[in-house]
Amino acid sequence: MSVISIKDTHKSKRTVGIIFIYMLLILIVFMTITPLLWMVSTSLKSDSETTSIPIVWIPEKPRWENYIRAWNSAPFGNFFLNSIKITLTTTIGLVFFCSLAGYGFARFNTPLFNFLFSILLSAMMLPGVVMLIPLFILFRNIGWIDTHWSLIIPPMFANTFGTFLFRQFFLSIPKDFEEAAIIDGCSLIGVYWRIMMPLAKPAIATLSILSFMWNWNEFMRPLVFITSFTKMTVSVGLSVFQGQFSTYYNLLMAASTLSLIPIFIVYLFAQKYFTQGLVMSGIKG
Repeated sequence: MSVISIKDTHKSKRTVGIIFIYMLLILIVFMTITPLLWMVSTSLKSDSETTSIPIVWIPEKPRWENYIRAWNSAPFGNFFLNSIKITLTTTIGLVFFCSLAGYGFARFNTPLFNFLFSILLSAMMLPGVVMLIPLFILFRNIGWIDTHWSLIIPPMFANTFGTFLFRQFFLSIPKDFEEAAIIDGCSLIGVYWRIMMPLAKPAIATLSILSFMWNWNEFMRPLVFITSFTKMTVSVGLSVFQGQFSTYYNLLMAASTLSLIPIFIVYLFAQKYFTQGLVMSGIKG
């Protein structure tokens, strides 16, 4: 009887622990999605409901026309095209160059490459805002101010995290695949393109999603480097709803909700590889 009671006690403690973990996870999820729910709710409110006290979570009459008003209040179609152009170009170039650098650091294991990789990692500790003024002076001298090149080239070639992610992922791939390909007459570039890149789909999807989110939501660099209204991105274009004395919160939230749609679409199609890429990139290294 004592053995049975001990087992029952352990089982009950385990059940309590599982219930506590689930309750904690539910609380975290609730805290995470509450701002999103508030944004969608506010996008459907009238002007008076957005500032009412107490807060109105469910509008009395949803104002779907807020989305049309927000879209027509500024050239958001042009803003979306600018953001899509910058984000897609940067993401494609970033994945290509980071995968090349990551493959080199993973396979050329020499003291020189290890030293260069240490310097590369030290750059991750440098805040991006520190480089704004030097970049502004550089871009002004070469004529890149108020052009999209200033938003495409730097993140494409200077992404330390992407290089680190690919290096860690390539280290988890056995060298037998490469050796077999080289024996069959495949060149080093051929090994990279035909063997390593198809195996690196999880890392590609992970970095693509992260890069898309980073560049789509980027606010500081477009604000500093872009001066023409027609060349603005979505993140900067949202500021048209913020006046000196008042802010149209319902229209601002409607435009913000629209700006999240591309991110949801990208994540929906690549979520299969997203978690796998983050986990496998930390297996070895």
